[in-house]
Amino acid sequence: MTDPKDWLVLGQQFHGHKCPAMPNGLRVGAAALNKLGVEPTGDTNLHAIIETGEYHCATCFADGIQTITGCTLGKGNIEKKPMGKWGLTLIDKKTNRAVRVVPKAQPMLATKDTPFFNNYRMKGVPPTQVPDEVVEPLIEKVMSLPDEALLNVSEVFDYEWKEPAHSFESFICEECGEMTVMQYGRIKENKKVCISCA
Repeated sequence: MTDPKDWLVLGQQFHGHKCPAMPNGLRVGAAALNKLGVEPTGDTNLHAIIETGEYHCATCFADGIQTITGCTLGKGNIEKKPMGKWGLTLIDKKTNRAVRVVPKAQPMLATKDTPFFNNYRMKGVPPTQVPDEVVEPLIEKVMSLPDEALLNVSEVFDYEWKEPAHSFESFICEECGEMTVMQYGRIKENKKVCISCA
């Protein structure tokens, strides 16, 4: 059983500041792991699909997901589906089982109606400059609410995972001299070049 409280300090260190969205990601990720009955991954046996998209007001959520599930940008087992939401679909590739978890709207709405948002974030104050006494109560609330009050957790469902082929072939761009993975190569005047040089 994965306990999100065990991951809070690491999540904040990785994320770089205190806010309610990263802990929300911890809670969502832990609920998904526990529903599937799996542990955080150091490999790529899990795959996370997060529904935040670009320029989302709480992209910090993604760092909580990465911290607790082990699905990371570097391992290539996390992806964004641009929906403008806070949903997570976590897939166990070994069993082709998945679960979708999303924070409930009402607790999230209550979080937005606080000094953290109204007096600081909505006025452009960076999260690193929000006083601890303003943000800590929000973090405590996110971390202490029972799952049933905070989250909607789907039943486990079938998800047929198709592993994309990884390329280990590469070449040195004949213009800039940088190493490039083969499928990103281009031909320019009979030379093998990278996309930038093409």
